[in-house]
Amino acid sequence: MPFQLYNSMTREVGPLKLFKKPNDPDGKRVSLYVCGPTIYNYGHIGNFRTYVAVDLLKRALKHFGYQVDHVMNFTDVDDKTIRGAREKNLPLKEFTAIYRQAFLEDAKTLNIDLPQPEKMPNATDHIPAMIELIKKLVSKGSAYVSDDGSVYFRISSFPKYGCLCHLDLQNLISGARVNQDEYEKEGVGDFVLWKKWVATDGDVGWDSPWGKGRPGWHIECSALSMEHLGPQIDIHGGGTDLRFPHHENEIAQSEAATGEKFVQHWFHVEHLLVDGQKMSKSLGNMYTVRDVLARGYTGRELRYALLSGANYGKNLNFTWQGMDDAKTALSRIDEWKKRVRAMGPEKAPAGSKSMEESPGVTTFLQALDAALAHDLNINDALGHCFSLIRETHKAIDAGRLTPLQAHHLNIAWQTLDSILALGDATATIPAEVQALLDQRVAARQAKDFAKSDALRKAIEALGWKVKDTSKGQELLSG
Repeated sequence: MPFQLYNSMTREVGPLKLFKKPNDPDGKRVSLYVCGPTIYNYGHIGNFRTYVAVDLLKRALKHFGYQVDHVMNFTDVDDKTIRGAREKNLPLKEFTAIYRQAFLEDAKTLNIDLPQPEKMPNATDHIPAMIELIKKLVSKGSAYVSDDGSVYFRISSFPKYGCLCHLDLQNLISGARVNQDEYEKEGVGDFVLWKKWVATDGDVGWDSPWGKGRPGWHIECSALSMEHLGPQIDIHGGGTDLRFPHHENEIAQSEAATGEKFVQHWFHVEHLLVDGQKMSKSLGNMYTVRDVLARGYTGRELRYALLSGANYGKNLNFTWQGMDDAKTALSRIDEWKKRVRAMGPEKAPAGSKSMEESPGVTTFLQALDAALAHDLNINDALGHCFSLIRETHKAIDAGRLTPLQAHHLNIAWQTLDSILALGDATATIPAEVQALLDQRVAARQAKDFAKSDALRKAIEALGWKVKDTSKGQELLSG
């Protein structure tokens, strides 16, 4: 079945269309560029909603037989990073390295499949490529050096400007310029490609044909994507807040430079709300991944909550009740996996046939493909999963589940989890909980049952349950 996605440019769901590539005779190689974080602080869960959604897209593409060439940048020079480094009295590179590492750790906590290290460039490692791209735009008349010494893109030279966000160029103020990296549609105008050095930049600056300065934010993604993926990208992803001005400006400067269509498909992830409100520092609801873990939840539970609450193209409302619901849902999945694994081997019994003997599994896998192939319909996919779980419990309770059918259910879970990447509960036990478990083992071996009970209560206070079995203690989430 054809894989379909919503395209922010056309505002329609349609089949995925790829640019023709000389090394891709089967049309199965997808170039995917994603705007990475600006590394001036810890990423909040709204940021990570985008990266979890992109991860779902990437894994789904692989499931449907595509090869994904994935690139993601790190913005380590802009207004915010320079200001943050100055406030901390640190060199820019040292300051941003702290938050790059924090992002990588948080992504690992959420089991996000990031690109290879060489495909996650810092902007400052590619300044020469940006300068060359700007020179090309200047030579074509698409950019100019202003009286303030900076270089600006001339949007009047690009008639398509506004095509992604459906802006009306007739209403733009002639000659208006924007020197900030971020701005609203009301302030649209010629945007900065190269910023002339000013005293507040401190020691941040590079030599260029236009004097010492630094790149504007928008030019970096065009330059980095061209360097790593070529002049055209099959899928360009990011948060919905990047549509304007960032992605609109990327289209203009890239297509003005190459004369070719820049992106085939735009993939935007909508906002994350917290208790129905926008995240903001003033409301105290701008939670990081680390804030969520500090409340006793796991990265696995947060990943499920970010995946399951709503389709990527709709706003997702984050609540602590939603986190508890995620914990409950994962407990149901874990209990089902345990019962299935106890019933059948991981490998198929000798002489067994294929899925013909497990029609319920075949139906599930077909329904799963249909849901994911239609704009990553995660809610339908999870609905089919929990229907399978209910039917499995009925079959086990009635003594109708055969070892071969259990084996096929194991295959079904492996298929689903290759896309959802939820893993097993034991893979994400917080270090604090594991330490208490180890202490409890020692207490029970010493027959100090009062201490064992106290440790059980301490573990439960962190949102976990301990079950004592003939094989030892067993940890359950929730």
